[in-house]
Amino acid sequence: MNFFLELKENIIISYKSIIDNKLRSMLATLGIVIGIVAVTLMQTAIEGINNAFESSIASIGADVLYVQKYEWFNNEDFELFRNRKDITLDHYEFLKKNLTTAASISPTTATNRSVQYGPLTLEGVIVYGTTDEYQKTVGLNLDDGRFFSKRESEGGYPVIIIGMDIKNAFFPNVNPIGKTIKVGSYSFRIIGVAERQGSLLGLFSLDKQVILPINKFFKLFGTKRSVTINVKAQDLTKIDETKEELRYVMRKARKIPTGGRDDFGINQQDQFRQTYDSLTRLIKTIGLIITGLSLLVGSVGITNIMFVSVKERTREIGIRKAIGAKRSTILFQFLIESSIICLFGGLLGIVIAFPISLIINAYVLPATMPLWVVVLGIFISLLFGVLSGFLPAYNASKLDPVDSLRYE
Repeated sequence: MNFFLELKENIIISYKSIIDNKLRSMLATLGIVIGIVAVTLMQTAIEGINNAFESSIASIGADVLYVQKYEWFNNEDFELFRNRKDITLDHYEFLKKNLTTAASISPTTATNRSVQYGPLTLEGVIVYGTTDEYQKTVGLNLDDGRFFSKRESEGGYPVIIIGMDIKNAFFPNVNPIGKTIKVGSYSFRIIGVAERQGSLLGLFSLDKQVILPINKFFKLFGTKRSVTINVKAQDLTKIDETKEELRYVMRKARKIPTGGRDDFGINQQDQFRQTYDSLTRLIKTIGLIITGLSLLVGSVGITNIMFVSVKERTREIGIRKAIGAKRSTILFQFLIESSIICLFGGLLGIVIAFPISLIINAYVLPATMPLWVVVLGIFISLLFGVLSGFLPAYNASKLDPVDSLRYE
């Protein structure tokens, strides 16, 4: 009970001291405000980017391997990669015939074209050519309609699946199934609408796309292009086994001699994740250094202010000790005062950071401020309040009451 009475008394005394020195207290919090704004914005940006990354990476598929001409995130041998032979449909057919650990397999190729419906035109649409197995291989879900059949795929029928951006641009209030659109100068009948997939790390939309049979694609847009072969493993836990078999069969398909270097890449989701993790580690390290410096400067400022406060109230400390106040009570009093100053700075920093995070999210990059970020900001401000106030509070608790009473 005495503890709570003492706590209440110390809070009242600290509050009165802060109110009596408003300008000094505000200036003391400035460094903490800047530090908390920095750490909060850094965490909101990282959290937002993490959410966007997890959403984007889901479209790649953890259990899907991508056989391509190039390896992802490897620019060391660009000249070598550029001179590699294209991946072709013959390689796809060879893999389809010989792979035993794959659940499904499909080829894809792509180009950019404008898409038109009536007087409306949408530029820069990604046009994918693939087979009927594509939906099963990459786990594509449809919002409406259906995917094209094996007969439509092999026969090169003029049918098409559109992304959500295409639907919203051309058919905001109309069912698009059965409508005819033009890809370039060629007409296609819409048979399906893909579910919304979002964007890849906020860089470009995954919904601004159309999908059509690969035989039709090659007939209209040419065959001189490399193909990506998508291979879905039977089990995520056995993806390494699938990858090893895929490399072995692909080497046979490309007629690579024993000991020869692979002239193709087998890419997967983990490569994105590893590159992303190394990048975010660097960002976090830089952010923590900047935040730490801001909080350190703020803490030094508060420590100096608290030393001044102790000096000014030396006589008050002497009176309190003379009437029975313990050293711990005096220590606690000044710790509470420095903590309140820092807490106020932390809350002000969060209030400033929140609207800035909304602006960043709207115009720059994904950003979100979950509750744990707010709690983190409050905890850090209280921690630095205790650390910056401890030395002045300790000095105050050691003052001799007789010398303090004589202090003018």
